[in-house]
Amino acid sequence: MQKARLIPLYFKAANEREIGEFNTQVENLKGMYGDVAEILKVAAVGDPIPDADAIVFPQLIGAAFGDRDKLAAYGLPMIALTSKFGTVEMWDWEIVTYLREKGLTVFSPYTTELAKVVIRSIAAKKAMKDGAKFLMFQDSPGEGMQAYIFKRFFWWERECTERLEDTFGVKLIYRSYRELNEKAAGISDDMAREVCRDWNVPKDQELTDVSFLKAVKLYIAVKEVIEELGGVEGVGANCLNESFNSGTTPCLAWNELFERDGIIFACEGDTLTMISTFILYRSLVQPVMMTNLYPFLVGMAALAHEKIDKFPDIDDPDNHALGVHCGYYGFAPRGFCSKWVMRPKVLEIVDDDAHVIDCEFAKGPVTLAKIYPDLKRFSVIEAEIEDYVQYPGSDCRNGALIRWKDGHRIMEHLCSHHALIVTGNQKPALTQLAKTFGFELVSL
Repeated sequence: MQKARLIPLYFKAANEREIGEFNTQVENLKGMYGDVAEILKVAAVGDPIPDADAIVFPQLIGAAFGDRDKLAAYGLPMIALTSKFGTVEMWDWEIVTYLREKGLTVFSPYTTELAKVVIRSIAAKKAMKDGAKFLMFQDSPGEGMQAYIFKRFFWWERECTERLEDTFGVKLIYRSYRELNEKAAGISDDMAREVCRDWNVPKDQELTDVSFLKAVKLYIAVKEVIEELGGVEGVGANCLNESFNSGTTPCLAWNELFERDGIIFACEGDTLTMISTFILYRSLVQPVMMTNLYPFLVGMAALAHEKIDKFPDIDDPDNHALGVHCGYYGFAPRGFCSKWVMRPKVLEIVDDDAHVIDCEFAKGPVTLAKIYPDLKRFSVIEAEIEDYVQYPGSDCRNGALIRWKDGHRIMEHLCSHHALIVTGNQKPALTQLAKTFGFELVSL
């Protein structure tokens, strides 16, 4: 991952003792944050500085009040890491508050992990601004399978693509899903077997060799396009709506691309999810995955789609939802999961040789997060995976039972059925992330 370039600034009013303490802290920060940041050569407040992504304060003194205009002139975010523990000193809250009142963006992390979230978020924002590439395979989105559903989605609108590119500086590159699959079909079984000989993929015994090799061939074909383009940070395909173009599904391909090359992915051509996933994973470096949300409050509209008769019998149903996608909880990289098995397809709209991943996150606290389509707001929902529920023969063979605090409020503010789930209580970290990107945090 790209590191953030941090410039340490000292104040010219500092005395000899303070300069000594400053230099000691700079070396301390290099040791503590060298894995996520490049600490540049120190400079004095008011002097010209080299190209940097943010300012770091290893020390704050009263001169900061008078130097506020000089600091504002840099136009950079600032991070106060003034204690020997690599966090903000509580004595600096007055200065931090004053600078914020003057319109400066100042972070004051109170744990090293929050500091790393801030630094990684800054690096992710810079990578996007520098034109990070995101590759999507599709041909005629919305017009294919289940058009009555898929023709409703904003992520296929030209306006959405332009918003993403203009707001973040990224480049969305589109290629033909049909041509990709034609290329994959021309790859020999022997080549596919050679490529995957060390993969050791957990597979359902009912998954055929033909199905597995088709998945490997798609990986090979996608990999060729990625290597041709260079610098691809994320990949996706309109895999369900245009499933007639493919003899498989791309789940295994996405897993291998992430685990081998660090390339994130998104399902169903959803570029909003892809960009959200990139921001979340690059900033938090925590397990994250997408699923469909089926709140119990939706009732039969959700049940009918998943071909199940009723939701689980539980207390407080208004504050629960099922997380289900393509027949199971959803698809996440193998390394994120407590359970991960490649199985035969569930959905009727994909090829008979298609596959799906049956995976689970560990039960316990999770956080749901997503960029709103306006790209100005970021939703955060504190939740918990209570259990996994099974409906044999349905489109919910193994779904997550999710509890949240206020189901009715969530129903008023959800921006998509596609939700991103991050393990753990990530609200404090996401608060810092939102500040880095200038998002309004919508806490549900």
